[in-house]
Amino acid sequence: MKLAEKQERMKEKLNDELLFHILGLVEVELCKATENYDTFHNYHEGYAVLKEEVDELWDAIKLKQIDTERNSKVKKEAIQVCAMAIRILHDCCKFSKSKDGEYL
Repeated sequence: MKLAEKQERMKEKLNDELLFHILGLVEVELCKATENYDTFHNYHEGYAVLKEEVDELWDAIKLKQIDTERNSKVKKEAIQVCAMAIRILHDCCKFSKSKDGEYL
């Protein structure tokens, strides 16, 4: 299945407006991280940073449900997890283009 077909199937299950909003938040976080920190030098460094963010997300998730800050903390940490996962892909992984011009 081609990427475009997968994207169409995904759109049937997700709220496009919310998804684009979330991706925008991730992009802002990614920009902040690239401005403030060097690129990841290897997978181990990327993993260490990602693990730290996942641990912080887990701490936020474990907060009591009556904590009024819980939802905002979970969103913040989840966005940071997404941004660091993208940095691993961008900084550490090798991509090539297919004959169709799509990245592999």
